[in-house]
Amino acid sequence: MVKLNRIYTRTGDTGMTGLATGPRRPKYDLRVAAYGTVDETNACVGLARLHAASEDAVVDAMLERIANDLFDLGADLSTPDTGEPPAYEPLRIVQSQVDRLETEIDQLNAELAPLRSFVLPGGTAAATHLHLARTVSRRAERLMVELAQSDGERVSEPALRYINRLSDFLFVASRHLNARAGGDVLWVPGQNR
Repeated sequence: MVKLNRIYTRTGDTGMTGLATGPRRPKYDLRVAAYGTVDETNACVGLARLHAASEDAVVDAMLERIANDLFDLGADLSTPDTGEPPAYEPLRIVQSQVDRLETEIDQLNAELAPLRSFVLPGGTAAATHLHLARTVSRRAERLMVELAQSDGERVSEPALRYINRLSDFLFVASRHLNARAGGDVLWVPGQNR
């Protein structure tokens, strides 16, 4: 369990931060950027939940589970797999979390009309915030993929699958919320020429 007695420690004043396993890395390190962007995604999910709670309790409950999963993902990324047996069992994203996202995507998508155009970010307040969360989660995914392909770094397959499915979930959830409120805001190519 996490216990924080002091919020500031001054240990980051020189531009370094500690991973969960203890080693220190520059704050611009790719691993730190990846889990920082996962945290940013979670903040966007929190904004969406402010509105989803009044728009759709089912989607809000799904987002609540995702917010918790994103902390799991941050813990996973902040605890590098070095190939050596760890002194404790690190928290890792597992396939069942990916499976749950896929089930929820299918559940929300089942009632949606097929897309005939790209969707513009907009619609309800919750849907608009979900679009923002989707774009930030895509950035987190790009950083995680780059990290996974870096020499000496590892990112688990379930973690990569989870972040990939998350952006799909956020897109489908935004469409679901907009469908309940009259429909998506669709792109009209060349409309303003």
